[in-house]
Amino acid sequence: MVPEQKILAAFYKSTERFHVLACWIGIFLNLFWSIGDYFTFREMWVPFLAFRLGVCLVCLICLVLKSKINLSIYTCMFIFILGISIQNAYMWSVMDVSHFQKHTFAFMALFICAGMLVLWEFKYSLVLVFATIAALIIFYKLNSKLTIEDYLINGGLLIVCVSIASIFMIRQRYRLTYNEIKSRIELEESKNIIEIQKQEVEEKNIEITSSLRYAKRLQQAILPTSQTLNDFFADRYFVFYLPRDIVSGDFYWTKKIITTPSDGNRKEFIVMAVADCTGHGVPGAFMSLLGSNFLNQTTSEKDVNSPAEALDFLNRNIINTLKSDGNDQIRDGMDISLVAIDTTTNLMAYAGANNPILIIRNGSAVVLKTDKQAIGNVGEVFNSFTHNTYQLLPNDCVYLFTDGYPDQFGGESGKRFMKKKFENLLITLQNKTMEEQRIAVEMAFHQWKGEQPQTDDVCVVGIKI
Repeated sequence: MVPEQKILAAFYKSTERFHVLACWIGIFLNLFWSIGDYFTFREMWVPFLAFRLGVCLVCLICLVLKSKINLSIYTCMFIFILGISIQNAYMWSVMDVSHFQKHTFAFMALFICAGMLVLWEFKYSLVLVFATIAALIIFYKLNSKLTIEDYLINGGLLIVCVSIASIFMIRQRYRLTYNEIKSRIELEESKNIIEIQKQEVEEKNIEITSSLRYAKRLQQAILPTSQTLNDFFADRYFVFYLPRDIVSGDFYWTKKIITTPSDGNRKEFIVMAVADCTGHGVPGAFMSLLGSNFLNQTTSEKDVNSPAEALDFLNRNIINTLKSDGNDQIRDGMDISLVAIDTTTNLMAYAGANNPILIIRNGSAVVLKTDKQAIGNVGEVFNSFTHNTYQLLPNDCVYLFTDGYPDQFGGESGKRFMKKKFENLLITLQNKTMEEQRIAVEMAFHQWKGEQPQTDDVCVVGIKI
């Protein structure tokens, strides 16, 4: 709610200059009309001029000294119009019927101009009307030789009616102007409030974005470094990792595991996983931290000796971690594909939760299907994950990926990229180095997406045997 004083201050400020100008013009015109008095009523020209000079002098003093005597321009305007009204009442009182009728139009013009030009409070209009009626009666008693009937019929009643009409005209214009200024102030204040809220939101966004960027650095710290990947795969790998937001619900993970069986034959495995956590952004990022942490624990668990057992362990710990205090449980988890490649024999053990594994061999695609159940399947019947093996051959390419790439909308018709198109893309890249494959996969994604928003986090890992 805008305070009344603020509206009035704005009202006075916006209309004061106009009223000052109106007062000066009125003073000039009042003196100028004395020329007409000379030609129409010469015998009374001197007293009329004296009255006009008196009214103009009072108004002039008010205008010049209004700041010192603390008068508003509206009070000055009221004094001036009231003076002219009393002046006209005096002129009427000494006129005969003929002159009386002619001067009626001048009297009417005073109130019509007031109604059209003046903006002041309602009390000024009431005082003006009652003072005019009182002046008419007093000067009539003192000077007029006309009968009451002549006085009323030839202009008295008309002037009273016009003066009353001017009251409502001034009142209406005053309220319209007042409401317009009030609306403008409310709009400006609303804009100021919106601007303040906008700044607050921007500041919050900066804070949130800064926090997310820091969270991104923390999340990237759990991902395998380029040095680690180079140590494991040399130049025979690529990673295309593109979060939809600052932080991601997709993550990839790798470890090198050396076993020491009882027969003394050491075996070396490179374990690789790509996971798609529920949601994206912050919720997915939290889940990715849990998933990476539990996968790290599997490497030291004596009861975990295969990718399937690693997923069983991951599933149990995710479910236990996400249990609520009540009967309900959070229905969050992840889809994941996990492979363990024997570096000596190239035998690949694998398991998966909803995520298939793609092998490209001799220009053909082999899709290794996995279990149709997610990690963290709270409230559902859980079956242990299936242990699978697949014999890899030299120059085979193994691809682990989330559904963000094939599910991306784009192209001319705005449809999904689809898994089959994704398979065909990878088949066409088999003569390229893995770095060239990464560049081609990334370019194809952006060309397909075009101006469409990114649908989901994207993670594609390729390994060449």
